Amino acid sequence: MKNFAMTGVGGYIAPRHLQAIKDTGNRLVAALDPHDAVGILDRYFDDVAYFREFERFDRHVEKLRRRGDDERIHYVSICTPNYLHDAHMRFALRVGADAICEKPLVLNPWNLDALQELEAETGRRVFNILQLRLHPTIVALKERIAAEPPGKIHDIDLTYITSRGRWYGVSWKGDVEKSGGIATNIGIHFFDMLSWIFGSVQEMQVHVSEATRAAGMLRLERAVVRWFLSLAKSDVPQAARDQGKTTFRSLTVDGQEIEFSDGFTELHTAVYREILAGRGFGLEAARPSVTLAHDIRVAPAVRTSPQLMHPFVTRAS
Repeated sequence: MKNFAMTGVGGYIAPRHLQAIKDTGNRLVAALDPHDAVGILDRYFDDVAYFREFERFDRHVEKLRRRGDDERIHYVSICTPNYLHDAHMRFALRVGADAICEKPLVLNPWNLDALQELEAETGRRVFNILQLRLHPTIVALKERIAAEPPGKIHDIDLTYITSRGRWYGVSWKGDVEKSGGIATNIGIHFFDMLSWIFGSVQEMQVHVSEATRAAGMLRLERAVVRWFLSLAKSDVPQAARDQGKTTFRSLTVDGQEIEFSDGFTELHTAVYREILAGRGFGLEAARPSVTLAHDIRVAPAVRTSPQLMHPFVTRAS
């Protein structure tokens, strides 16, 4: 049984990590969140040292480290806002623990280099939650593409619309310096998946770059991708809105829909099992999507031929 600590235990994604720790037969012994609405802890573990201040959390974890392997923290699960990930991974490595961090691992690709140096100094590891790489539908798609003759180029449309209210812009998520913007905050899952399956980025264009929308084109080794991300309910197709839906997700490959909406909840546990088995997705696995999301964030929006633009962009033109 391994000892876990968690930062951001009161956040949206924390329950999936709590479930994964429990499902893998381990225990959470310390947790941090400045907001004390953390009663959810009682659903999973009944003896967790909870802290609102990082300084006290740090002191407690250091005390456990000095008590030996049975009591020290072996893993720190990081569920905090994006801009805190880097600091909390560094904390984990410095106290002799491995870090398990939500996406995006960091906001800037050069932060990965510094983390690699710290990994080498401490002998500990950083792992990223790239759960789509374990989704059965996505794994099957990767295997199909890998079996094809070299040189075949696929035509892909990626659409992801997840409606958010006014609170989003007021929160840290609406601050590009803290979240990385929409392409990083909600797009990085898909950018990782696409580059994992279809290869590295050969060319990139950004066609829309707004606070609540982003769109562009990626030319990968084995695909041309037109992508569209939005937080606006008005972008949800009317047919979906008529059904009361506020989210719309679509991935088509050569006109064929790839359905992978189900099964997300259990994938965190699958990732944890991989990490605990000595595998898992490390810093280099995260680098392509971190780099791409950063490059999209700083690129100017351009107009190009309609054939390279996502249909949701051209219909609004």
